[in-house]
Amino acid sequence: MPGKAVVSLVTGLEDPEKVTVAFLVAVGAAEQGRPTLMFLTKEATRLATDGVATGVACDGCPPLADLTRRYAAAGGKLLVCPICFDSRKLDKGDLVENAELGGTVPMWQWIGDEGATTFSY
Repeated sequence: MPGKAVVSLVTGLEDPEKVTVAFLVAVGAAEQGRPTLMFLTKEATRLATDGVATGVACDGCPPLADLTRRYAAAGGKLLVCPICFDSRKLDKGDLVENAELGGTVPMWQWIGDEGATTFSY
């Protein structure tokens, strides 16, 4: 089995190109069979709620909705910082299917002893 990948994303739709790049990296890992986790903090927590990750970041960029769909279909998981999520008064009932609230301890538990390749955006 290929090694795990973790993509840390702090940016939301205020920088859609950065979000697109982060999802492209995560999709690439997940579609290659790597267990993949995106750790969403700050404004990125909004991307884990239904109907938010939409739009096209740039001419030639894939639609964010397509990337999030592909990521979920490939088994990619979203771990959403609960402090950031709650501070934005977001509704847990709006989380997309492959998202769950969890902080750094669950992230490290997911990584485990074998480690992971990490990316940060």
